[in-house]
Amino acid sequence: MEDESVLIKIRKDKLREIREELKINPFPYKYDVTDYSAGIIENFEEYSSSGKIASAAGRIMALRVMGKASFCTIQDAEGRIQLYVAEKSIGEAGYRLFNKLDIGDIIGVKGAVRRTKTGEITIFIADLVLLSKNIRPLPIVKEKDGEVFDAFADKELRYRNRHVDLIVTPGVKETFIKRIAIIRHIKKILDDKNFCEVETPVLQPVYGGAAASPFTSHHNALDLRLYLRISLEPYLKRLIVGGMERVYEIGKCFRNEGIDRTHNPEFTMLELYQAYADFTDMMSLTEEIITGTAAALNGSAKIAYEGKEIDLAPPWRRLKVVDALAEYAGLRVAEMSDRDLEAGLDKLGSEIRGGFNRGLAINDLFKLLVEDKLVQPIFITHYPAETTPLCKPDYDDERFLQRFELFINGTEIANAYSESNDPILQRKTLYEQSLRRDVDKEAPPMDENFVQAIEAGMPPTGGLGIGIDRLVMLLTGATSIRDVLLFPTMRPQE
Repeated sequence: MEDESVLIKIRKDKLREIREELKINPFPYKYDVTDYSAGIIENFEEYSSSGKIASAAGRIMALRVMGKASFCTIQDAEGRIQLYVAEKSIGEAGYRLFNKLDIGDIIGVKGAVRRTKTGEITIFIADLVLLSKNIRPLPIVKEKDGEVFDAFADKELRYRNRHVDLIVTPGVKETFIKRIAIIRHIKKILDDKNFCEVETPVLQPVYGGAAASPFTSHHNALDLRLYLRISLEPYLKRLIVGGMERVYEIGKCFRNEGIDRTHNPEFTMLELYQAYADFTDMMSLTEEIITGTAAALNGSAKIAYEGKEIDLAPPWRRLKVVDALAEYAGLRVAEMSDRDLEAGLDKLGSEIRGGFNRGLAINDLFKLLVEDKLVQPIFITHYPAETTPLCKPDYDDERFLQRFELFINGTEIANAYSESNDPILQRKTLYEQSLRRDVDKEAPPMDENFVQAIEAGMPPTGGLGIGIDRLVMLLTGATSIRDVLLFPTMRPQE
């Protein structure tokens, strides 16, 4: 392959020739597009029988120049279609322009739609306009009989150059169109249930709602340290206090953590809160959101993921944390001493920041020994009270919480609580959590303003969080979170 700098020079020379010799503006202001590739192909008989002229635009993805008559293929928002370009149809000046075009250029065309001798639906163009000249060559991806050759396969390059990835890699744009459809369907479900979509601050003076290290910023005019939110929870609950009984937000959260298959420092969450509900109501709503969205997207509640068939049809199984440890790991933690639990963590190479804590030890053992075994949808319930200060304790055993996490294919997809609304207890649990900051950098600080909001009186409330990126992964078959983020966080290139 020629050196890229040489190819760029050649294309810049062509750009200069188009301007100076052909007197053509290679970057005009607009073009009247009335027809798209898929619509033309689907309605070919109408175009063919009526002689209707198509007006289309797209990026050149293939060129076959043959004397005074040539073929090329353009790609538009709906797909690809072939063009037939003949000097006798577009004139000598038009064909001179065509001969200066390259793969990657964007053109507008008008012409009749017919089949070629080989039967391919083609626009026989009578008018050609250059809309944008490509200067930096695209990777050449070849396809034959549906099989891709010479693909733009380097994922690091693809993630860094998503604009190119969207152009040349089959299926990438479709994944993100599905992502948009997933979010749209979730919003429709919630809107139909009279939830109000709201926006809450991204920059916050105190972060909270999760255990995570924040990104920090500084407001110059106020001389104030601010944090990018790690959760949507604290401000949404203020709205519940204020009388907005059903609220949700789909927004970005930011956590200063590592990057792996299911984690990116910037990610999208759905959080919703419903007054006068509890975590069992959130289970039903979670089933409705995910099953309904899967059916709307794929036409079925059954999906294939990493070679497994996963059945999303409700009702989903419900299992307490301690029972899951017994079933999947053979550990009866209620019968184990603190020393036994600590020894179990040591054996697995894990330890609890800030010293041993029984509830956190049970939680860590569950994460290490059980999570990856949970393939079919399952609500894991009744986590130890130490795992979160924002949740109500269970009626029957206050050592555990009215909380669930939803697991599918070994990955946490959702998290929900019967929300704590006792301001005395809430102040105590948040304060105790803040005391761990000396030994646990992910423990959030005390949020006095939040507690004062709860003191105004918060009704019983059910809260739910769903990881949008992970849900999109599941419903599109993507195996890395980077495949469902248009612009994932990347280490800078040298």
